[in-house]
Amino acid sequence: MKSLDCLLLVSLLPILFISVSGAEFPVPETPLEFSTGVALYKIDEITIDGRGDEESWKRIEWSEPFVDIRGYDYQPAPWYETRIKMMWDEDYFYILAWLEEPHLWATYDQHDMVIFHENDFEVFIDPDGDNHNYLELEINALGTTWDLMLTKPYRDNGHAIDSWEIPGLKSGIFLDGTLNDPSDIDKGWGVELAIPWEVIIEVDSRSPIPIASWVEELHVNFSRVQWQLDIDSRNSTYMKKWDLNLGHPLPENNWVWSPQGLIAMHYPERWGRVRFSYNPEELDVPFWGTESDTLKECVMSCYYAQKQFYEDHLLYAKEVSLLELPEQSPHPGIEWPPELITAGGGYLITVYNSNQIYGMQVREDGLLTYVRHYNFGERQYKGEKKHELENLD
Repeated sequence: MKSLDCLLLVSLLPILFISVSGAEFPVPETPLEFSTGVALYKIDEITIDGRGDEESWKRIEWSEPFVDIRGYDYQPAPWYETRIKMMWDEDYFYILAWLEEPHLWATYDQHDMVIFHENDFEVFIDPDGDNHNYLELEINALGTTWDLMLTKPYRDNGHAIDSWEIPGLKSGIFLDGTLNDPSDIDKGWGVELAIPWEVIIEVDSRSPIPIASWVEELHVNFSRVQWQLDIDSRNSTYMKKWDLNLGHPLPENNWVWSPQGLIAMHYPERWGRVRFSYNPEELDVPFWGTESDTLKECVMSCYYAQKQFYEDHLLYAKEVSLLELPEQSPHPGIEWPPELITAGGGYLITVYNSNQIYGMQVREDGLLTYVRHYNFGERQYKGEKKHELENLD
């Protein structure tokens, strides 16, 4: 019997291999086109109550309404409006949000509950834009919060650190209506947050510097999780609308400030950009990151291709020619094909601009790094980690 069992196992190996490999790695369906915003400096004392009725807030225009997470033009568009404003001083990054809502609903009342299982508002911040060590904050209409830090995205086997906290966080909720009362129609709810810079800098890989001297733009996104509701006639309470054929609630809707191109918030490379300014006249100044974000889009396309190659073959490609990438440069001013170094089961891909002054690298776990191209006579070192990786072989 043992020999028959072994024979059966061997015969199943090709089937098992096929079932493990060949899955489609989720890839954004739209080009990188992120939202941008400017946070103005606070000019008077404010109360964190969700109302935003101080002069500091009044002089700031609301953002454009949130869109479906899959794209600006994706239909159906969100049926309730969501907008945000941003502000700052030396101590806090302030956020004000307004969520149109005819049915105010929230029951989760304990800190660090999984808030998105009900309607909520969410903030994501990756201070250095490297895809690793970013923070997430969720809040519902009761004011219940869930704060956590991600070592890296879930797609790269990242871990959510639930025990991580935001000390000094200030939050306020304003309800224009009645909470958990299906007998009337509400107008919506306001969220006001003050996130300490000390906490944001803590997850920044760069040396700690005061926000007033930052020249970089902060990588941020905002999300609204919205469930479709019914009224439970047995006790006149809200309940999630069910798919009667499948026997579970309808999936939630995800409406965002900057679209991700797919239903997944944890693609930090797709988040929007926020600049911090003292001067309202700088609101129309173009964002500096156009070329760097083109590099990012190109190098992340290589990362996605490597992810798919791994799904198909259970290992990473050792040559660029094995990846499903365009033959010509996908953007003007980008050197193509990219450079690929493999070592220790991992890889490092580098994409440079056409003058080879600087570029961007991505590692197998999605870590992004800006690099410069150094020339020393006939010796060229493209990327700061190439020599280190080659020594691993």
